[in-house]
Amino acid sequence: MAGLTLDAGALIAFERAERGVIALLARAVERGLEIVIPAGVVAQVWRDGRRQARLARLLAADEVEIVVLDDGRARAAGQLCGVRRTTDIVDASVVLCARERGHRIVTSDPDDLARLDPAASLIVV
Repeated sequence: MAGLTLDAGALIAFERAERGVIALLARAVERGLEIVIPAGVVAQVWRDGRRQARLARLLAADEVEIVVLDDGRARAAGQLCGVRRTTDIVDASVVLCARERGHRIVTSDPDDLARLDPAASLIVV
């Protein structure tokens, strides 16, 4: 496994200090695995930086890469939604980011992601 791609559910679990996701990310850092978060995921969970200190620290960590949703990625996510007959472009961007990097996806919503990519490797938190 090359690394982990996190979706909104993973970030919410981290923000709530859920032990499983904290341990998972700590192991990933210890092993030098990539940890990436598509920018749309950040938008889904970010509400008030004054109340989200734990999340802010994660997003600023050197070990975490925020992947931009540029024109090419936006079009690919839209196309994947069209092909799979779904509407959540952020979920599609998560799937595409993980697929591109050979990552497992950390999620609390495996059904929607599996619909976008039945072969995706998911870690449910």
